[in-house]
Amino acid sequence: MSKLLSKLKGRSIADLCILLTLAGFSLFYLQDAWRASSHIYNLILVAPLCLIVFGLCLLEFTLSLRRDAAAPELEPLSGALPVVGLFAAYVLTLEWLGFDVGTALFVGSFLWLHGERRLPWLLGYALAFALAAGMFFSAMLPYPMPMLILPTEY
Repeated sequence: MSKLLSKLKGRSIADLCILLTLAGFSLFYLQDAWRASSHIYNLILVAPLCLIVFGLCLLEFTLSLRRDAAAPELEPLSGALPVVGLFAAYVLTLEWLGFDVGTALFVGSFLWLHGERRLPWLLGYALAFALAAGMFFSAMLPYPMPMLILPTEY
């Protein structure tokens, strides 16, 4: 136990707290969904996603114990602010732009902002992701998604 505690210093403790919080919120959400209805249709998406989150938290925790405790270089705040602004614009324009077009523009803009300049790759990835996400959420959600091009139900 003392060997484990000696590895957990500074940044590692903060990472562990974030992982525990994420796992705790996932457990709370799974329990809340189970209490609302233990029917398979209510849990068909929630239960596997919670298991994936728990698995990823456990994997990240074990990998962080194996890594050296050297602090990684962090991106300056000036690099994160355009992404935050882009995401805010994405969320605020979804109602009239539609989920399909808004997602394609957001993903394409995000890739451009992070240095992707190959236009066929950028457009292809943005359109493929928007199409897949739009079709998935249209089919899975019980209420209609605002879409501009894609039909709202499949």
